[in-house]
Amino acid sequence: MASLWPLMEVLIYLLLVAAFILLSLILFEANRRRLNHSHVEAPAVFLDSITSTQVSCPSIFDPAEKYISLIIPAYNEEQRLPGALQETIDYLQERATKDKSFSYEVLIVDDGSIDGTKRVGWEFSKKFSVDNVRVILLGRNHGKGEAIRKGMLHSRGELLLMLDADGATKITDLEKLENQIHAFAKKESIGSNFRVSDIPVATFGSRAHLEEKALATRKVYRNFLMKGFHLVVLLTAGPGIRDTQCGFKMFTRSAARKLFTNIRLKRWCFDVEIVYLCKRFHIPMVEISVNWSEIPGSKVNPLSIPNMLWELALMSMGYRTGMWRLHT
Repeated sequence: MASLWPLMEVLIYLLLVAAFILLSLILFEANRRRLNHSHVEAPAVFLDSITSTQVSCPSIFDPAEKYISLIIPAYNEEQRLPGALQETIDYLQERATKDKSFSYEVLIVDDGSIDGTKRVGWEFSKKFSVDNVRVILLGRNHGKGEAIRKGMLHSRGELLLMLDADGATKITDLEKLENQIHAFAKKESIGSNFRVSDIPVATFGSRAHLEEKALATRKVYRNFLMKGFHLVVLLTAGPGIRDTQCGFKMFTRSAARKLFTNIRLKRWCFDVEIVYLCKRFHIPMVEISVNWSEIPGSKVNPLSIPNMLWELALMSMGYRTGMWRLHT
């Protein structure tokens, strides 16, 4: 037994060194991102599909010009994007035909794709006009969270909806989120001349009602990872939202202005940071069940788990130490 002590001492020493290195890396990266709320990169531009010239995007701080903006992050979505985009635009055009006051824009944010995603976006822009469909190019891959942040900060809508490029959530379900926002805005407003865009509120699509069925069909290790991730999210962002990761979320313009000028996380866990920031800014959140189906080709895989945990660690360190300050 005594001969094992030197080995145990070495193991403990190595663990302490590894923990120190990991903590140092988290501190370094969290500190590096402390100013990430600032739009310090080159200004986002979209390509005019008619003139083939790059045009500077509008700002979230400008007055709204459209009723609703739909932000679609896309990374190598050449195969899945066309069908989902056509279904989305068909729905929007039908609403615009029935209601002349209804106006929309679709922002496809190409997150450094290396396939034909840009081409697909440009074809839709040419077909439906650059006023209704715009393609924002990020140049290189930044992550889903950063793509959505860019789209939100350069949208023109009173209401802003983020949705995935695969069309996993029925586009008609945006009315569920929209109706909840209007109901809340009416309750909070003073007088009859309020603008819904001025009332900060967020509505989140949720697949929590599908969880029991998913647990029965998923493999054991995936259920274990999912439960573990939910526990870490609960410890990081707190309770309140059962499904933080559903990619179908709607914000009023004033809510988006506060949230997306502060968000730091760039990849999968930016959803968790949105929930955390809503709580910090006292922005009401409503979780609403949506129709969702799994579409082949998901970018999430077991290797995404370490990246998610890394981002959650950064977020916890950044906010708890005060390095990540909120800007209003």
